[in-house]
Amino acid sequence: MISVDEALAKTLALATPTGTENVPLAEAAGLMLAEDIVATRNQPPFASSAMDGYAVKAVEVEPHAMFSVIGESAAGHGFDGKVGAGQAVRIFTGAPVPEGADRVVIQEDVTRRGNLITLETELDSATYIRPLGDDFSVGDRITAPRVLSAGDIALAASMNTPEVTVAKRPEVALIATGDELVMPGEAPGPDQIIASNSFGLKAMLESAGAHVRMLPIARDTRASLNQTFDLAEGADLIVTIGGASVGDHDLVGDVTEERGMERSFYKIAMRPGKPLMAGRVGNAAMIGLPGNPVSSMVCGQIFILPMIRMMLGHPTPLTTPKRAKTTVAMPANGPRAHYMRAVLTTDDSGNTVITPLMRQDSGLLTVLSEANALLIRPAHAEAIEAGTQVSYLDI
Repeated sequence: MISVDEALAKTLALATPTGTENVPLAEAAGLMLAEDIVATRNQPPFASSAMDGYAVKAVEVEPHAMFSVIGESAAGHGFDGKVGAGQAVRIFTGAPVPEGADRVVIQEDVTRRGNLITLETELDSATYIRPLGDDFSVGDRITAPRVLSAGDIALAASMNTPEVTVAKRPEVALIATGDELVMPGEAPGPDQIIASNSFGLKAMLESAGAHVRMLPIARDTRASLNQTFDLAEGADLIVTIGGASVGDHDLVGDVTEERGMERSFYKIAMRPGKPLMAGRVGNAAMIGLPGNPVSSMVCGQIFILPMIRMMLGHPTPLTTPKRAKTTVAMPANGPRAHYMRAVLTTDDSGNTVITPLMRQDSGLLTVLSEANALLIRPAHAEAIEAGTQVSYLDI
């Protein structure tokens, strides 16, 4: 068995960047930006009003001053003339400030009769003008790499960017294996269970930016496994679920070896997830996950998500564990690192604390669904008291 850190290094070494592609801006949310977006215009492209009011010369603003209204400036329809002494232009939010004006008096500070306005006794001192390029200027950038958020998309659109260069989504082929499995909605036989791991992993990996293909369940025969592996052609990463242990019906290792798999390792010193296999089959990286539902999901979190981030060109594919105090005492740990399902809460002082869930069996999806963190107990960790700082990962 190798350590978790060794396994992480080996799995990341299998992750090959997927290249880039240009996509329409409207389809880019959630993708990894691969090249900087450069503004081709200023925003705002002119000095504009921040409020509804009247554009005037600032030096003329004083209590009870009077101005003659000579026109109007609205968003998309500016005033073409020039503001002279004693003159004002009715202006609305976002409209261009006319030439000659350098202050907007908000309408709440004005009394208007016909085309004559009079300023109130108490005046707001702000100018309420957004200068040209106040938000961004030509040449300003949205820098890569970064996962494009809704705010990034809005900013890119404002920069007049119709399409962006992003990392291609890694193509992941998920292969659930086992005679005992049927799909959700089917009627299982007396010795069968519902396939769940592939659905959880698909949701997990797609949230990280991958495109996931769930292939038909591979039965416990070489022919069925080979047929399903043929369907994985073109994938950047093949993930098998189950069948990677050493039982008489665990054929994934044999079949992948026959298909020329270059194995990086098999078995890691962690729980849940000891029977984890990794390597390369043809042009695709491959991870063989254990069949227990929690084991496969935890291993997906620890090993496959960093691979996806590496393929997407993420600058920091590994997630740095956080720290919190445990609410309970914990016994010494054995020779395998333990990733315990746990719940994060806040104590009376507002500090984040963590509580491992009572049941840690690798077949209990209800426990995994309840958890929002993995509490990390290193191999050979000593017993600790409640209130001790421990490491954890958000899930």
